[in-house]
Formats: sequence, structure tokens, C-alpha cells
Amino acid sequence: MESSAILKILSDVGAFITESHIVYTSGKHGSMYANKDAIYPHTSTISSLCKVLAEAFSEDQIDVVVAPALGGIILSQWVAHHLSQMNQREVLSVYAEKIEGTKDFVIKRGYDKLLPGKNTLILEDVLTTGGSVRKVVELVRSLKAHIIGVGALFNRGNISPENLGDVPKLIALVNKKMEAWDPHECPLCKQGVPINTSVGKGWEFLENQKQKN
Repeated sequence: MESSAILKILSDVGAFITESHIVYTSGKHGSMYANKDAIYPHTSTISSLCKVLAEAFSEDQIDVVVAPALGGIILSQWVAHHLSQMNQREVLSVYAEKIEGTKDFVIKRGYDKLLPGKNTLILEDVLTTGGSVRKVVELVRSLKAHIIGVGALFNRGNISPENLGDVPKLIALVNKKMEAWDPHECPLCKQGVPINTSVGKGWEFLENQKQKN
């Protein structure tokens, strides 16, 4: 499936927003947004996108798919499902959880016992800095699994395999760099373009501005 077709699918469900005024989690501003949460209610859509990801790794003999919670759980399930069908053997789906109060991850519930020696695919919905995925990569390696690669729906941060800990393979369905500006340099602020408060951190930004004033 071509990147343009995937972008249309994402746009149709409100998962790719353009020509807006967004405040990102980093605090920077931009005009585009990858709204991953808009995808997940649409099971047919997420299944078809995950099938494309599965096809990219269908010849890599994947045994286990791992993704960070929460949204990644859905990706892991669907990609493992499609890989299982493509290869006519069971591919397992597990997930990594955030350790409360930290940015680190842990694989619990006995899932960690399923990884040693296994060919493992790591998934993420949106790659921005790659920090979370890199931590999952380090965790999976510490469990003696063999990392085949990383798959993502959207690479918006121009992330490379090296950024993720030198993984062998990185496949993103959409690679689109999103320009971001510091608030005091934001051209949209200077033009008086209203901030989008329905996604990102727009609402929090405006509340903080009220408190400062």
C-alpha cells in the first residue's frame, strides 16, 4: 500500500490532522498532528494497517511481537494475528508496561519467559523521539531475545534504526517530518491562529497562559 493511500486512510478517521495549530507533548508548536487514538476504535482500519506492517516482516520468522502499552497492545495483537495467518504458525503477542513514576518499561505477567532466544518484532504507533521504543529495545535485549526490527504506523521524527539502538530493520507506514517551533518562535501564534484544544496539549498550554497573565 502506498504512503499516500495510508495517509488518506489516517485522514479519513481523523488520525492525521493538517493545517491546524497544535501544541505537542514536548511543548513545541506545529501545524500537523498524528492522532493515534483516532485509529484504534476502527477495527477494520487498524487491522488493514497492521496487515501491511505484518507483510513487511512476513519473511523474517517472527516468533513474538512486543509493543509498549497502551495503544501498542492493539498493534501487537493485530500484527501477530496477521503474521500467524501468513506463516501458518502461532506468533505470540505481548506488551511492555511503564514502571510507575519512571520512563522505563517492564514485561510482566510471565510474558518475559516467552522471549529468550525468540525472533522478536517491536512495534510503536507514532515515533517522535524514539525514546520509548529504545527503552523497549534495551529491555527485550536484556531478556536475551533476538530483535528482528521495529515497525511503526507513523515516523514523524525522522527516526533512524540507529536512534533506536541500532536495530536491524525499521519500517514505518508513513514517514513524514513534522516541523515544530518553540512557542516564542511559532509563526502560527504570531498570526493569531487559534490553538487546537481537542488534541495534543493545546488546552493545557492555554490554561498555563491564563495563569501567567
